[in-house]
Amino acid sequence: MIRSIRACAVVLHYGDPSLTRRVRDQLLAADPDRAKDIRVLDNAAPLPFEPCWQRLEQNLYWAGALAWTMEHLEEQYTHLWFLNNDISFSGQPPLLSRAEARLEWIEKRLGPVGAYSPSALRNPYHPQMIQDASQQIRCAACIDGIAPLFHLGRLRQCGGIDHEDNPYGYGVDVITSLRLHRAGHLVVVDHQLPLRHTYHSTARNISGFMEKAAKAEARYLASRLGTNYAHQLEQFKKQYTDHKEL
Repeated sequence: MIRSIRACAVVLHYGDPSLTRRVRDQLLAADPDRAKDIRVLDNAAPLPFEPCWQRLEQNLYWAGALAWTMEHLEEQYTHLWFLNNDISFSGQPPLLSRAEARLEWIEKRLGPVGAYSPSALRNPYHPQMIQDASQQIRCAACIDGIAPLFHLGRLRQCGGIDHEDNPYGYGVDVITSLRLHRAGHLVVVDHQLPLRHTYHSTARNISGFMEKAAKAEARYLASRLGTNYAHQLEQFKKQYTDHKEL
């Protein structure tokens, strides 16, 4: 049987190799027959990760690394699951194959999905990401970029990763998922596939990074959404619908 969804899970490595190894090993243990579809991308980290799928020559940050990965995988896979290395899944295995199955199940009932993400047990920035275990899924306007699973073809149709004037990448997850939403593709948070996330586990240990990234994000969001972008973002985060049954 030909699968309609062929996803590759890529863990982005920068910072502590033990964090990356924890995510990779959890994925491999949950789906041992999918080892070729579970990879680590070393983003030119000062502490390299071995073995990795690829090691970049320079740090492309989150958005640049996502765009690079898209270009190198879209002929082999229909979907890319792009994972931060400071997450851990709290649900039961399998993980990659379960996400694929959930995605197919959602599309059969609601239509094409552009971006899918696990829910989070805690999220101080994105209330639309927080798990409600009594529900199946949440359809939102945008998602947090901690573990997005993108349909590569639909993402390409929407212009790909818009990050040229934002090298650090903060805010690119919101604009990218919002583009998909506005193009008519579903943006989905899965209440039945939860994770934990330690925010800024690497970024906060790099002197001055958070301040530079925040300034770049503000310029970027203002250029895409206008000077009242902060208000718009709050409204986008409130635009969601929960589905208890599908």
